[in-house]
Amino acid sequence: MKIYTRRGDAGETDLFGGPRVAKDHARVVAYGAVDELNAAVGTGAALCGDEAIQALCRDLQGTLFDLGAYLATPDAERRRKSRIPEIEPDEITALEGHIDAFESELEPLRSFVLPGGSPGAAAFHLARTICRRAERILVALDRDDPLDPAALGYVNRLSDLLFTLARVANHRAGIADVEWSGRG
Repeated sequence: MKIYTRRGDAGETDLFGGPRVAKDHARVVAYGAVDELNAAVGTGAALCGDEAIQALCRDLQGTLFDLGAYLATPDAERRRKSRIPEIEPDEITALEGHIDAFESELEPLRSFVLPGGSPGAAAFHLARTICRRAERILVALDRDDPLDPAALGYVNRLSDLLFTLARVANHRAGIADVEWSGRG
C-alpha cells in the first residue's frame, strides 16, 4: 500500500464511516489539532530524557490517538462497532494524580513561569500551548456537534499536566524555571 492516494488533492478527505468533507471541516481541524498535540508530546518526551516521563508520554500519546479516532468518527454506532474508545472520567482523575505526584517534588509557584529552560521543558511548554489551542478547537466543535464531556475535560487537564511536566523537566535537569517579573 502506498502512503499517498491522491484522493485529497482537491482539498477533501473522508471521515471514518462518514461523509467526504473539506479538509478545513471542523472535525478535521479538531483531529488535526489533536494529532499536532500528539507529536508535540512525543517531542517533549524525546527531549526530556527521563524514562518515567517518556513512559507516561507514550500512554498520553495512545490516548490522544484514540481521541483523534473518536473525533474522526462522527457516527456513535460506527465508533462502537469499530471499538474506538472514548475518554473515561477516570482518565481525567489519573491525569490529576500525575499532576499531584509531580508537584510534590516542585517548589510551589510564586509567580508566572516563562516557557523555556531545558530542551524538554521548552518542548512541554510548547505542547501545553498546542493543547490549549486544541481545546479551543474542540470547544468550538462541541458547540455545533456535541462531544463527550470527558473529551473536553481530558484535554483541559492534559494542558495542566504538560505545564507540570515542563516544570519537572527543568527541576530534574537542575535548571530553575524562569519566573516572569514584568518589564522594566
